[in-house]
Formats: sequence, C-alpha cells, structure tokens
Amino acid sequence: MRIAQISPLTEAVPPKLYGGTERVISWLTEELVAQGHDVTLFASGDSKTSARLEAVWPRALRLDSSIRDPYALHMIMLEQVGRIANEFDVLHFHLDYFPFSLFSRQPTPFITTLHGRLDLPEHQPMFDTFSSIPVISISNSQRRPVPQANWVKTVYHGAPPLLLTPQPTNPRYLAFLGRVSPEKGLDRAVRIAERVGLPLKVAAKVDRADRDYFEEQIKPLMSLPFVDYVGEINDTQKSGFLSGAIALLVPIEWPEPFGLVMIEAMACGTPVIAFNRGSVPEIIDEGLTGFIVEDETSAIAAMPRIPTLSRQKVRMRFEQRFTVRRMAEEYLGVYHDLIEQAAPQSRAARA
Repeated sequence: MRIAQISPLTEAVPPKLYGGTERVISWLTEELVAQGHDVTLFASGDSKTSARLEAVWPRALRLDSSIRDPYALHMIMLEQVGRIANEFDVLHFHLDYFPFSLFSRQPTPFITTLHGRLDLPEHQPMFDTFSSIPVISISNSQRRPVPQANWVKTVYHGAPPLLLTPQPTNPRYLAFLGRVSPEKGLDRAVRIAERVGLPLKVAAKVDRADRDYFEEQIKPLMSLPFVDYVGEINDTQKSGFLSGAIALLVPIEWPEPFGLVMIEAMACGTPVIAFNRGSVPEIIDEGLTGFIVEDETSAIAAMPRIPTLSRQKVRMRFEQRFTVRRMAEEYLGVYHDLIEQAAPQSRAARA
C-alpha cells in the first residue's frame, strides 16, 4: 500500500526530546515500512526514518528561532501533499483540522488522527462545518465534546516493545515525566511526594508559552530538598528513569486525550497513579497497572498499595494492549476501509 504520513513540523520525527505526537508518528511509520508498505513521511528535514522523507523545512520549528509564523510552513506542506496526492492510496494526516477543507475536494482517501484537546468553544462550529470528514480518536473520552464529528475508530497509541524495557534497579523515588504546564499538575506531584515522604524526580520540558508559569510557580518548588529536576530526557534515558521509580505520578487537571507517558511507564513495568481525567480510565487497569484517583488526598491514600502490584504484570499488560504492531494493524484496517469506500467514486469519476 502507498501511504503518506503527514506530521506537524514542530518537532522532528522522532523528536530529539519531548514530542508525543511526532514520536507516535515515527513508531507508526517505521512499523508500516517494516510490514512492507511504501510509506512517504512529510516532516521536517532533521527527521530520521526508513520511509521516503519529504522534507518541508530543514529542521524542527521548535528548534528554529528564526520562525515566527509556523502556520505558513504548514500551509506549504499541505500544498506539497496535494500536488502529489494521486501518487498514494491513502493520506494520513496528524495536523488536526488543517487538511479538512483542501483535501475534501480531491479524490485520494484521507484520514486525520486528532491528537489534541477538542473541548474548546471554537471546535463546535468547526466540526459542525466538517461533519463528514473521517477522523480517528486516540481515546473514547476525546470524542465527548464533539459527538457530531465523523468518528471512524478509536486507535490507542502503541510503542515498539523493545524501545523501553524494565531495568534491574531498586525503585526509590516517584517520577514526573512530560511537560511543565498548569494542566499537567507538577505542583500537585510535588505536594503528593512531600506528603508521602518520598523523593520526586522531574523530567520535563518547558515550552515558551509556559515559561512565565515555570519561573513564577514551579521553579521555586524545584529547589526543595526532595525534588530533583533533571529537565528533558530522550528515549534512551527513559528506561532507567522510569524503572527507578516506585510509581509515575500523572496528576492532570484537564481532559488528556491519551497520555503517552502512562504507556511508557507501563513498558518499564512501572505502576501509574493518575487523576481520573480524560483517557486515564481507558489506559490504566485499576489495581493492575496502577491506581486511578480523584485528587491529591486519594493519590496519597493509594501509595501504600503500590507494593501490591506486580511490575512484571504491568509490563505484560503493556505488551497485550499498547504495542506499535497492534496500532499499525488497526490503522491498516482503517486505510483498507477508506480505499474500498472510495473505489466506486473513483470509477464514477473515470467514467
């Protein structure tokens, strides 16, 4: 099958450090190539892939301080995809609603995986207007704000099984991994760690948009004696970081569409304590891979139960539910369905 994967230009594929969407795109692309498909990846020029790379810009936009209007470059990428769309059997976008208008006016089947939040007021008229465009959700909870969207399937993220693995170590601390922002709840993780008397290691990036929040509210917490702020880490560092954790804390206060850090922890056999928001009940198996809690108080109450969980069973559950092979097979099923649905239209157009 001839497949185009179209990635945001914000990060390289895979990202050097943080970047959940681009990381998943990389895993999916490499698995599709491994299964023998002809894949073209539209992404930044510093991306590394086994697919054919169509580089729209030389480097990831987050690392290019000269770029002040990233939307202009994404528009150029859409035009480049559109000009050669007939070379593919299917187009798979990861750009939210950007392709909806242009690509609904051409014959090549296309699908869009929605990676972000959909609960903002402006999303209502957007999905009212484009209610026939086929879209993929990354959790069932992500769909709730826009039931009028043309949901085709929920496809949970999946990771390569050997990318992150349990390491032989004695877990001694709690972990926070991801991004520093108000909705991610790093301040809550600090308070939980303090209350239970355990060290907290923080591996997180700070976006420009959250720099003031970090400086004013989070940075003072990083100087506390039980907090170790290590900054952003890459995939090669995550196995050690997560394996050394008693548990990963995910004290979010927003409808997280998926939460890649949860399955990364599970891949290392590390239990997760996560607030009951967004996709969390779909990802965490209560009492098996972690505990789903409502607030800081219940997170603290769950901590003594962590030793009752089997880290081996946490890893096994990851292998059962969240591998990249399972994810790729589900997407391939969607691609085949789209191609079959488009076939009568294509024959009519030729006639």
